[in-house]
Amino acid sequence: MRPPVQNVPMCVVALAWNTHPRWRLLLAGNRDEFHPRPAAPLAAWTEIPGLLAGRDLQSGGTWTGVDARGRCAVVTNVRDPLAPPSARPTRGRLPLAFLADTATPAETAARLLPQADQYAPFNLLMADADHCHYLGNHPAIETRAVPAGIHGMSNGGFDTPWPKTRRLCTALQDWLQGPADDPDALWQALADDTPATDAELPDTGVGPELERRLSPVFIHGREYGTRACTLIAIGHDGTGWIRERRFGPDGVFEGETALPIPSSQDSETPCGAEESGGAGR
Repeated sequence: MRPPVQNVPMCVVALAWNTHPRWRLLLAGNRDEFHPRPAAPLAAWTEIPGLLAGRDLQSGGTWTGVDARGRCAVVTNVRDPLAPPSARPTRGRLPLAFLADTATPAETAARLLPQADQYAPFNLLMADADHCHYLGNHPAIETRAVPAGIHGMSNGGFDTPWPKTRRLCTALQDWLQGPADDPDALWQALADDTPATDAELPDTGVGPELERRLSPVFIHGREYGTRACTLIAIGHDGTGWIRERRFGPDGVFEGETALPIPSSQDSETPCGAEESGGAGR
């Protein structure tokens, strides 16, 4: 049975905001989606100078991305099986509303606020050099500044402690206690396919069997599952990197891309160059 959700953006995110002497922002997140839905890998967008992001080729937009100024945006859906089908604008436009503009996160949230109810349920996080801001529209429209600390989003509300969100936030916090250099432990956390216990499962109205299947950080499935794992590290000087690992049906590794921030063809990324295949998990 297919999950009763449509147009699903990234579905679990852990974010560290202004908690580390080197990194002002660290993000680890997985995008879960139907495998037949076409998408382009992480790359520079020619029509939006400085934008580095993956691309939804069906409806347009992206699930997460950064720009050359070290700004970042990420969107997740909020699971609501009673929400109307996706005749609404794609939620992939929401990160672009920030990253394709020069407004601050709070200014972008204020601009989006009057139209927030036009979208299917979502969580949106935006960060620049000085501020991080949240905008969501379910169960009610909400916008607020995000304080320094470790934060998480999945398919519930902002900082709702779902098992997968807690697990990923803990992994990010542990990583920050060390050198915060080699991302291997974060990749392992994003590849965690351990399901939650039944006692931990949220109740989002889709039934316990589907809640169980959707509960791991990394979801295996032939039709639906984790399509991309993304790591973003942005230093206090605005430089850093974004890296993406991509997966096909049943979690088969399909490739990896790493890009520096700010993007330059002459720059070298600390995470290595693009890879076309290999053992990614």
